[in-house]
Amino acid sequence: MRDQIVKYISKLVSDRSAMPGEIAFAAQDDVITAEGDPRLAKLAADVLSRLTCLGMAAARPSLPFADFLVARAPEGVSCIVPRDTETRTFLHDIPFLRRGELAGDPEAAIARLLGSRKGVIVEGVGIVASGALTVEQAYINWSSVFHSTFVTYLRDVLHDGFIVPGEAEAFAAFRIHWLHPLTAEGLSFRTGPLDRPDDILAEIATVGRYTVERGLVDSFFGNISCRSGEVVYISQTAASLDALAGCIDPVPMDNSSTFGITASSELLAHRRIYELSTAATILHGHPRFAVVMSMECEETRCGVTDCWKDCDRVRFLGDTPVVAGEIGAGGLAKRVPPVIVGPRRAVVYGHGVFTAGDKDFAEAFRAMVEVENWCREEYFRRLDGMGAAAVE
Repeated sequence: MRDQIVKYISKLVSDRSAMPGEIAFAAQDDVITAEGDPRLAKLAADVLSRLTCLGMAAARPSLPFADFLVARAPEGVSCIVPRDTETRTFLHDIPFLRRGELAGDPEAAIARLLGSRKGVIVEGVGIVASGALTVEQAYINWSSVFHSTFVTYLRDVLHDGFIVPGEAEAFAAFRIHWLHPLTAEGLSFRTGPLDRPDDILAEIATVGRYTVERGLVDSFFGNISCRSGEVVYISQTAASLDALAGCIDPVPMDNSSTFGITASSELLAHRRIYELSTAATILHGHPRFAVVMSMECEETRCGVTDCWKDCDRVRFLGDTPVVAGEIGAGGLAKRVPPVIVGPRRAVVYGHGVFTAGDKDFAEAFRAMVEVENWCREEYFRRLDGMGAAAVE
């Protein structure tokens, strides 16, 4: 159990989502085990002792966005309701506790909120998230809250500017110091076409790890596939993209076997893209600026309420089409394939990016980097244009 805790503390450090030295996990086995920062470890263990779940994560995010969202929330509001797909699908909303609500028994207050939600923001402390059965689930839920607060805060700033003391300075530091140039340089890809099963499996595992290491997913969610003849090799549902060895399914294009049962929930979308195009590889990730910009629409009188699901328009971010669609329910299999055939890239409203390569994964990976970089540049172009911050 301790090895698992150390593993996920290291992952939060390596993906730069949490402050080193301010991370802790707790796990319930025969007894509760807690590791990490002593103060947060005690908090995680105390909260865990009040619940029936088996894992708990408590950590201070590397960015102050979650605290700023709490500070910006009107009095009487007790949760954040992001519009990204991950929140809508897995979190529903993100409750928070203000500093003034932490007197007395804060662990009881946190446990009460985690009784019906997977993560909570504790102002001045950090994000606390539970895992029903494993430490890994606590890590995933913590990462999902970090991703959702990141996306929500960037959208709010783009719409409303900075309204809380210290925001402009913190955002300038984020832009200059936290954001790294995003590139495919330094990565090695097998040159296609990819035909041998062993080569395909190895390359999928390698590129999945690249996708996580370059920050193109939240936590490790996403999916990846390669077509060889009449077989699609695709990552399994809920598989860690940075640990895909043994988690890749060979699925016949005609669905004539049961391998598709454990395959990614977006198997239908991947298969349809292959049917409509000459693509040999597909990569799907959740780069954050693309998620932010996908939800920026100038149409205000269209009458559509659930934009993420019901919008039938095709918008564009540069030369990349943006479509709506429900994940894991066949919606993306209808909306994404027709628009990705030409440009080999597409963005899904509030969700992420699909890219395709005709020969190998180098094309798909570089296309995803290009989409995210375009969205990052466009975001700051709009932000600078509204005079929200002087960050240079």
